[in-house]
Amino acid sequence: MVFKLNNHLLSRIASSNGHGEDSPYFEGWKAYDSNPHHPMENPNGIIQMGLAENQLSFDLIQDWLKNNPKASICTPEGVNEFREIAIFQDYHGLPEFRNAVAKFMAKVRGNKVTFDPDRVVMNGGATGAHETIAFCLADPGEAFLVPTPYYPGFDRDLRWRTGVKLIPVDSESSNNFKVTREALENAYEMAKLDNIKVKGLLITNPSNPLGTMLDRETLRSIVRFINEKNIHLVCDEIYAATVFSQPEFISIAEIVQEDIECNLNLVHIVYSLSKDMGFPGLRVGIIYSYNDAVVSCARKMSSFGLVSSQTQYMIASMLSDDEFVGKFIRESKTRMAARHRVFTDGLAQASIKCLETSNAGLFLWMDLRGLLKEKTFEDEMALWRVIIHEVKLNVSPGCSFHCTEPGWFPGLHRQHG
Repeated sequence: MVFKLNNHLLSRIASSNGHGEDSPYFEGWKAYDSNPHHPMENPNGIIQMGLAENQLSFDLIQDWLKNNPKASICTPEGVNEFREIAIFQDYHGLPEFRNAVAKFMAKVRGNKVTFDPDRVVMNGGATGAHETIAFCLADPGEAFLVPTPYYPGFDRDLRWRTGVKLIPVDSESSNNFKVTREALENAYEMAKLDNIKVKGLLITNPSNPLGTMLDRETLRSIVRFINEKNIHLVCDEIYAATVFSQPEFISIAEIVQEDIECNLNLVHIVYSLSKDMGFPGLRVGIIYSYNDAVVSCARKMSSFGLVSSQTQYMIASMLSDDEFVGKFIRESKTRMAARHRVFTDGLAQASIKCLETSNAGLFLWMDLRGLLKEKTFEDEMALWRVIIHEVKLNVSPGCSFHCTEPGWFPGLHRQHG
């Protein structure tokens, strides 16, 4: 006998499409998964250009691991620590891990700021960190403002299980997609008209997908905005160490320590080692909050997505090696800059321009408006289908990043060695 599954037997989450898999961003991933390119076994498959993965400096990581076998409890040299690390660890995290992460965060930001290890909360990657911070700051139906274009995964990470809304803050190519006070005010007022309570503003700095940074005056303006509205500011800084040319990265931590009126209880940083170190598989996500209540709640919630104690132990050893960390950061930026030049030069030869202010991240923002028959999102989708099904490249259309202008596409200058 065959039984039909009725959706009413499932939860609201299980029976809904809140994950966002119907987005072209995830459709492209499915197309790649079903037909991945391989130079020998499947040369006509789809090439993955939709994954921000930094592998350029893996040789430095591998050399360090070979020279520091005690850093792993799964080697003959480190096995004596196996029992102590493998037994139960609470959700505060290993002290040496939190100390090393706080020190690394400061190093990445040029040691212009310091971070308190007791405010470091671990999570299962930036995905887990974002969802946890959403749970801490907003109730279902309440909202965060998010400048566009923004990472499509935010629609899943912050909304799906929390019930929180995301309200786009529109930006334009005419000013290189800068975040303006006018746009913030417009989005905030529109939310009020729709009877939606805005609880916070989420910014990504450096930006995914623009590859640009927020300058000091923009960051100051944002701090003034959230203070006036008495809403939270969540700063995703997971690409902080990927800035490969001037100007230098400015962290929100640097802004709030200036002589500027700021309620620190409203400021929170999301960080991870997925992009700066190239460790997405290790799932090392971090929440750093200046709010004691948020630190306490997030730490309790981290029980649902802890970083394994084995990973904590290894990361603590690696990030405590000052000489290695300094060399890694310098060399990684040099290699990223070189790869960025190769990619943009190649696109220029094909008469494809990119956002010129890009100097960070693992991607750039390509202007393909000239390839559209009409400047519509329908034609953008038509071009995307040609790119993925005929050209065999998995890149996402700008509409999946909530870009308000059709014809912009993210380009990942794939960070493979």
